Amino acid sequence: MRILFVASLHHPDVLEEAKRNAPPGEDPLFPPSQGQYFWVKALRKLGHTCGVFWRSESAMPWAKQRQLHMTQRLTPGRAVSAVMARVPTLNPDYRLRNRHLLDEAAAFQPDVIVLPGDNTVILPETLAELKRQHNATLVYGCGTSPIVFSRPVERAAAPLIDLVIANDYYHAIQWRELGAKRVVALPMSAIDPAFHHPYELTDQEQAEYGCDVSFVGTLVPDNLYGERIAALEALADFDLGIWSVHEVPASLKRFYRGPALGEQMLRVTCGGKIALNPHGDFMRYGGNMRLFEACGVGAFQIVDDRPGVHEWFRVGEHLVTYRDPAHLHKLVAYYLSHENERAQIAAAGQAHVREQHTYDQRMARLVELINEIRASGSKR
Repeated sequence: MRILFVASLHHPDVLEEAKRNAPPGEDPLFPPSQGQYFWVKALRKLGHTCGVFWRSESAMPWAKQRQLHMTQRLTPGRAVSAVMARVPTLNPDYRLRNRHLLDEAAAFQPDVIVLPGDNTVILPETLAELKRQHNATLVYGCGTSPIVFSRPVERAAAPLIDLVIANDYYHAIQWRELGAKRVVALPMSAIDPAFHHPYELTDQEQAEYGCDVSFVGTLVPDNLYGERIAALEALADFDLGIWSVHEVPASLKRFYRGPALGEQMLRVTCGGKIALNPHGDFMRYGGNMRLFEACGVGAFQIVDDRPGVHEWFRVGEHLVTYRDPAHLHKLVAYYLSHENERAQIAAAGQAHVREQHTYDQRMARLVELINEIRASGSKR
């Protein structure tokens, strides 16, 4: 199949580095800091042709591609983006991007269009035209709640979607209620054993990344990551290290050690004795990227107790869960003094994700689902 991703580029500098370092004959479409990098790699191994249209790239010649940086401050850029998200049809740049997508699709001739979540640019009428022109199956991959995060343009497009892949079971239900024809709770995140593996750190890296508890991820806005912030604040009396490419709340800034993406993020995870992974408040079922990645690099992981964690792992054997900040504090204190138990659980977790949760397996299942839809003629 010919699969066209219509996506946002979050880390352009990381993509440029990946292209420079790619072996001869390989052409990364995404940076390894975005999960779609591994989707494309696995789909190509299955014999499919992949392309990408950057919906986040302005059609205006003077505009520059910027790195994604989340903040709680009201900036002029955030204000303009908020207005444009409500009335995207009034944005001449957005209209040009939609036209360019139609042109690029005409050249690529996709059988499948994959639209990762948080789409604020591509209009429902453009998606309808793509389906009409190419008889293409429209797949939407979403790692967040459409009730909390989706914009009017996404909700209006829901009835056009042939298949929604959602990390979180509850998010899948929400997309079905919005009108998506078929939804499947299948974690979009997984591991690639060639990338997600234990990293041997240099002395300098160990000095930089070494800590009792490491956390890598997003902490703003606090109304969406309040539980995550509370978990970290409860560990203030431990050697805590925090890495994020976004802003960090004032209460945690003394633990901040810098940004981490791609391979560096995995090296950071290898440097800590405990990898802490609280989900965002909006992810009540669970299944974020770190859940699988931390196990993939052989880290001992403590994660908040979510139903999906019990579905995909054996708690106490592959990883450990906590109920609340006080319980987390007790677990951290216990496992810091029980190194052998940490090592045993980390090894079992790594073996488990290598056997059950690889991107090759995820994409094989995704292709099965797409083929079922195409064979049934149920596309709209």
